[in-house]
Amino acid sequence: MDLEARAQHWLDHDPDPNARAELAGVLERAKKGDEAAKKDLAERFIGPLEFGTAGLRGVIGAGESRMNRAVVRRTSLGLGTYLLEKDPGVKKKGVAIGYDGRRLSREMAEDTAGVLASLEIPCYLSPHVCPTPVTAYAVTRLGASAGVMVTASHNPPEYNGYKVYWGNGAQIVPPHDTGIAAAIAREPEADQVPVTTQEEGRRRELIRDFPTDLEPSYLEAVQALALHRGEGFDRSMPIVYTALHGVGDRLVRITFERAGFTGVTSVPEQAEPNGEFPTVKFPNPEEKGALDLSYALAERIGADLVIANDPDVDRLAVALRGPDGRFVQLTGNQVGVLLGHYVLTEGKTGGERAVLASCVSSPMLGAIARALGVHYEETLTGFKWIANRAMELEGQRGMRFVFGFEEALGYTVGDLVRDKDGISAALLFAELCAERRSRGITILGELETLYRKYGLYQSGQVSLTMKGADGLEKIHAMMGRLRRAPPARIGAFGVVGTTDVSTGKRKTAAGKEEKLPLPPSDVLIYDLEGSHRIIARPSGTEPKIKFYFDVRETMRADEPLAAAEVRANATMEGLKKAFVAIAGA
Repeated sequence: MDLEARAQHWLDHDPDPNARAELAGVLERAKKGDEAAKKDLAERFIGPLEFGTAGLRGVIGAGESRMNRAVVRRTSLGLGTYLLEKDPGVKKKGVAIGYDGRRLSREMAEDTAGVLASLEIPCYLSPHVCPTPVTAYAVTRLGASAGVMVTASHNPPEYNGYKVYWGNGAQIVPPHDTGIAAAIAREPEADQVPVTTQEEGRRRELIRDFPTDLEPSYLEAVQALALHRGEGFDRSMPIVYTALHGVGDRLVRITFERAGFTGVTSVPEQAEPNGEFPTVKFPNPEEKGALDLSYALAERIGADLVIANDPDVDRLAVALRGPDGRFVQLTGNQVGVLLGHYVLTEGKTGGERAVLASCVSSPMLGAIARALGVHYEETLTGFKWIANRAMELEGQRGMRFVFGFEEALGYTVGDLVRDKDGISAALLFAELCAERRSRGITILGELETLYRKYGLYQSGQVSLTMKGADGLEKIHAMMGRLRRAPPARIGAFGVVGTTDVSTGKRKTAAGKEEKLPLPPSDVLIYDLEGSHRIIARPSGTEPKIKFYFDVRETMRADEPLAAAEVRANATMEGLKKAFVAIAGA
């Protein structure tokens, strides 16, 4: 079918009257020759919204390439069909379903429950908006077969998404992603998908709310993660918290209050869920300007610490007042190193402990872990890999997983949640600040101490956008050249080891080969002299190729931090220039 015919076919089978009206308007304008409408229509029908290891994510709107109730209904039917095939107990164990405060999140969550209920699969549906980590926790707490969280995390306001968890509480990984995608492809048109009404589902007890004790049990378990629970140091320091119009304010404030933090003030303009995100251009705490209201409030109340979550509360951002009085936002790597060191040095020490990080995160935590005799590994990018590898180490080797992080502001402590958890991470970071403050130590001072002991690690990135089919070919060609002619030197440094994750092997400069505990992926890693590192990988969600750079500088005993940072920056810029040239970018 041509574009207009495909659009009309979708329109004829979309069960959502609002989406039908939207698409009908676009189609009518396109038929009249409106060029903007033609372009809009083409973008809505570039192909079905793909279901992958992160589930679904896309711009809200009518059409097969958009995030809408028709897509969610077909996806839920495919998920239910797959669960019935793979888990004979699914009709007893059910599925946990949560949703955030974005547009259509509740409707999509109810559609999901209605479709699964039509298959006689019971559903536990959050009675109100909830954080992503609470839904992940619900899967394991309830013993469900799977979980669904309707969220687009920190994406722009026009997005929504559909994240799927397996029964182990972690996001799905192969082969489940491809299995569910194949099941979705076999399902009928959206208006033919059976959907049990909420009233009928609840009457038959196929749709029920999360148990009333689920949220309290999660909150109590978060308190149990604290390393200095009940200890008497001062916790009254002023803290500014922002939920960025997401769903974190209520539970985060309860968490802080129960831990004794009495000086927490929320940014009022951003405290309540609002899918329009009216005070920020981009609801990602890493984005420039996202924390401006937090800084202004901190100035008014005299706070030295700003804590922020993204809208679904699985990420944590931190900003501290620097020596010059201005706020410094820590990177995800810095927060990960600080939290990891805190857990490793002041947490329980029994058994063989393990910490994990994604391969594009700073290797500094690995240096700390090895110095402390703790097992450390790196995984592919994405917290699903951290969570699933943690469970493998626990089950196969009897290790105790204590901490995991990725540089994109994601952290988890222990096995409470098998995903990023911005609530427990916020509590532990606030506790770290208060404990160090009671001893006259600033967090920036703590970080400098770690740099002096383990080396000053700095991370950087070069991201090259290459749109269209030609761009994709250029990215493939670039990775191919790097594989065919692996560099022996990059800038001033020799390459001591090259890892090709697609083959699962690491080869040293001397020719020795090692196998990796990683699934195949299009990633190249270069370990350099001086403990520097470069990683090349195409983006899995954007038309980009990304190069990650990690630099380590040994600090002299009497050397000011600023001087070491200048040397690290110079090394970083030299490596960036050299590698971009080698890659032929």
